[in-house]
Amino acid sequence: MPAFVLPIYGVLLGLIIGSFLATLILRWPEDRSVIAGRSNCDACGHRLRARELIPLVSYLVQRGKCRQCGATIASDHIAIEVSAALIGGLALYVAPGVEGVAGAIFGWLLLTLAALDVKHHWLPDRLTGLLALSGLAAGLALASPAMIDRIIGGLAGFASLILVAAVYKKVRKRDGLGGGDPKMLGAIGCWLGWQALPLVLLVASLVGILVALSWRLRGKTVTADSALPLGSLIAIAAFPLWLYQAAGSGLPY
Repeated sequence: MPAFVLPIYGVLLGLIIGSFLATLILRWPEDRSVIAGRSNCDACGHRLRARELIPLVSYLVQRGKCRQCGATIASDHIAIEVSAALIGGLALYVAPGVEGVAGAIFGWLLLTLAALDVKHHWLPDRLTGLLALSGLAAGLALASPAMIDRIIGGLAGFASLILVAAVYKKVRKRDGLGGGDPKMLGAIGCWLGWQALPLVLLVASLVGILVALSWRLRGKTVTADSALPLGSLIAIAAFPLWLYQAAGSGLPY
């Protein structure tokens, strides 16, 4: 099979998965079924037909508007679809085969958690638990990172942020981290191993600084008390680090 075929499959599968994830991100916080019920236009309630639900294609054909009322379709949905497509394509490009499929699953779960954290400041236990369990399950099929490194990574990731949260609360007399952040880092440790966790936090911190700078440039007030979605930041950091691991980049972990 030509080398470019699997990444194309990854992109196409990512578009389909992304459409489902976008629906989940929209409906789950509202306690609506992700599977049951037809999709409707948020503006006019028009029930969408199959041809209006083709990932990416329908959005482009309709120029980002509802066929019925002409209302602009929220860009969040298409952003999730495109991101999921890139994740699938990149994962199968750097690691064709089982490892690439596992990496795509890792990326899609991170994408979902990051979006929920940005939009709703929510990291569901069921999803972080699934991220952790799938990381350990991947360790049964893949040689690297070793299972012991994944287990230590899960424990160390969780414990380190629990400790940071406790110290912050003692010093500042208020909560500084959400309860889902330690679970999120622990779950990432189950995928990348304990050795990668310092780099995850370093990259997440750099991304956080860039976000804060962008807020300042747009005129938004940024103070020491400004809240950043840490779960999203470590998700953004974790998938590129998985790509480096899978590609054998020679990083020290």
